[in-house]
Amino acid sequence: MFDDLSNKLESTLKKIRGQGKLTEKNISDTLREIRRVLLDADVNYKVTKDFIEEVTKKALGAEVINSITPGQLITKIIYDELTVLLGSNNSELKINGSGPTIILMVGLQGSGKTTFSAKLAKHLNSRGRKVLLAAADIYRPAAIDQLKTLGEQIKTPVFSLDVKDARKISVDSIAYAKENGLDTVIIDTAGRLHVDQELMDEVGDIKKLVNPTEILFVVDSMTGQDAVNSAKAFNEKVDYDGIVLTKMDGDSRGGCALSIRSVVGKPIKFLSAGEKLDSIDVFYPDRLASRILGKGDIISLVEKAQEQFDESETEDLEEKIRKNKFDFDDFLKQIKMIKKMGSLSSLLSMIPGVNSAMKNAKVDDNALVKVEAIINSMTKQERTTPKILNGGRRKRIARGSGTSIQDVNRLIKQFGDMQKMMGQLSGKMLKNPNFNPNTIKFN
Repeated sequence: MFDDLSNKLESTLKKIRGQGKLTEKNISDTLREIRRVLLDADVNYKVTKDFIEEVTKKALGAEVINSITPGQLITKIIYDELTVLLGSNNSELKINGSGPTIILMVGLQGSGKTTFSAKLAKHLNSRGRKVLLAAADIYRPAAIDQLKTLGEQIKTPVFSLDVKDARKISVDSIAYAKENGLDTVIIDTAGRLHVDQELMDEVGDIKKLVNPTEILFVVDSMTGQDAVNSAKAFNEKVDYDGIVLTKMDGDSRGGCALSIRSVVGKPIKFLSAGEKLDSIDVFYPDRLASRILGKGDIISLVEKAQEQFDESETEDLEEKIRKNKFDFDDFLKQIKMIKKMGSLSSLLSMIPGVNSAMKNAKVDDNALVKVEAIINSMTKQERTTPKILNGGRRKRIARGSGTSIQDVNRLIKQFGDMQKMMGQLSGKMLKNPNFNPNTIKFN
């Protein structure tokens, strides 16, 4: 979502880098351009105005110290102000200390509320919560069936009643959770195409009846300033606790994410991208500010990896690398773990400098699917002993995987190069257990 914004900000900040000092003129020129970039990104006009005023005040009052350049200083000021704009600190989901935690999901139709409810359930399940999904959207065709299907996928019970009464469904779901030892209830309420009194009355009644621990407003970030306006209207009627931004993998200009916190005064709690049920991120203002400025988000990348990599499997893999026995079966396991972490483009965006380095490159998120198909078309012997992959075998693998011989040859060569690198790494590690792998140089 932020690729275009990041690239434009990076281009603007380049102009001030390398200059001997900050002056009123180069600050004014730079911030005038940044103001234009933010408005082009559909950031709220008042939010943009206040942001530029704060950056200007701090830039003009700052002394350029010897250890950093003017470009680095103004980038740091912009980073700090972006972090403030996005909320300064992350706001954690509240958990009820006595009785079930009740999370009420509200928002307009089409915002991704039902899918996010399932994502949040899976997220909380993985953290030891026992979750119940409550299907209280009684208006949208197939909404209840959709939630039941999602519940089956994540092995989470879904409560529903054969009545057109969202209030009763919500109340009874809590009684069901208590009776069955479930400590968290996520209530998926109905949405409308626009804010209307009937919708607000129903949500307001449910709020009074169930006394939710958290009310989360789910908003489609692709709708730009319309999303900000609906967020404001909902907050005035419902007074929710936090915001969820969905469809963060879309090609929106990013103005919604940068405006909504300031305009509504409520924290963003989660980000959601795509339809995969594990594509949910706890929102950290400083991390998003870093990504917007092209500095990546290594902390989130490491956390995603830690969630997917099993400690015992990691130890087994390390042992194989030490003995230079890493094969295609091991490679396939790593690919499956990487796929669980999210799309390639989202992972790459977390690595510092990658956005600007690859701004004209297209990242094929199906690339790993092709690699999987090739490896799955190999026999067990071929996976464990790649050196037997002669011309005939490669042709058979290409046919079986629906790829070309060139694709197969390319993968085998890349795998061979990887094995050589790991062989060099394992040799160094055996000679010196305290060896730092970052010192290895490759031609």
